[in-house]
Amino acid sequence: MSAHNLTPSEAWERLTAGNDRFIRGEPLHPRQDVERRSELAGAQYPEIALFGCADSRLSAEIIFDKGLGDLFVVRNAGQVISSSVIGSLEYAVEMLGVALIVVLSHDQCGAVQAAINQMDPEATPLPPHIKDITNQISPAVERVRLAHGLEGCEGLDVSEVGREHLRDTVSSLLAASELISLAIAEGRLAVVGANYTLAEGRVTHDVVIGAIDAELLTTH
Repeated sequence: MSAHNLTPSEAWERLTAGNDRFIRGEPLHPRQDVERRSELAGAQYPEIALFGCADSRLSAEIIFDKGLGDLFVVRNAGQVISSSVIGSLEYAVEMLGVALIVVLSHDQCGAVQAAINQMDPEATPLPPHIKDITNQISPAVERVRLAHGLEGCEGLDVSEVGREHLRDTVSSLLAASELISLAIAEGRLAVVGANYTLAEGRVTHDVVIGAIDAELLTTH
């Protein structure tokens, strides 16, 4: 179990402090040396689990200025829920004792754009496994389309659809995992759905489930 005993608020505060350093161009690159590598050879004690998009521009330890063993990272294209994702996050909560799960999306997501494109009846069919991903994003596409009263999907804002899909991902995770929901109810875990802006490098919360101090959410 966890060796750090952080609260969810403390975990979020540490994470956002690292993101602030990254935004300013003043990263510390902590815990990336030989000593840290040796320290972790026998066990891991991550503070936070992060489930994010596999986009190459979202390297978690870089954008949060973290080091070896700080983050338990799970990623796939479009951050779509699967059994392996849920099991990995449950492992982080139950076996490693993380205090926080961050579900991280980003603007201009290629998987989201592909899901939008696939709503066109004349779109070229995608390979089956990629289609499995876009199918999970399609409900968000449809809701945004209806909210704007559009007949088709041309002109939809990919970032708006991405934010809607982020909320779906958080909801699906909680609905699928009794273990994670119970940890939140007991106050030892929070889940934050957040969005990353590629140009600025800033992570901003969108959905917060669990005990995170409100004042910590004013800037993130």
